Amino acid sequence: MQCTTSKDHAIEVFYDGGCPLCLREISMLQRWDKRSKIRFTDIDAPTFKVDEAGKTYEELMAKMHARLPDGTWLEGVEVFRRLYEAVGFKRLTALSRLPLVTQVLDLGYSIFARNRLRLTGRCSTQTCSAKHSTPTSL
Repeated sequence: MQCTTSKDHAIEVFYDGGCPLCLREISMLQRWDKRSKIRFTDIDAPTFKVDEAGKTYEELMAKMHARLPDGTWLEGVEVFRRLYEAVGFKRLTALSRLPLVTQVLDLGYSIFARNRLRLTGRCSTQTCSAKHSTPTSL
């Protein structure tokens, strides 16, 4: 599996397919992505090769990441803005860029990202599963 974004996609999102909340959001975006603007890469899939991604598994698990065709990496709330722009919600994402809204979204996402494994019942300690902690070739 090659994890480079092609010119055929506006953005490649790296998501945790083992996270029920994340998967719900991704499934919705997949349905709305009628023009195939988004490349969806599940970092929890057995075929995912972290050594080809350009980020560590820990980095990708810590917060939402996406890569643009030019290789630029995006993180956190900005990823969601770009994903929703790609499926046609440009006006909604414009509102999310207002200063106060940005602060609230950034804070909310930061809290969620730090606690998402615990909130989804996938971690009982800070030492969660490190099944991809070292690069492997499958």
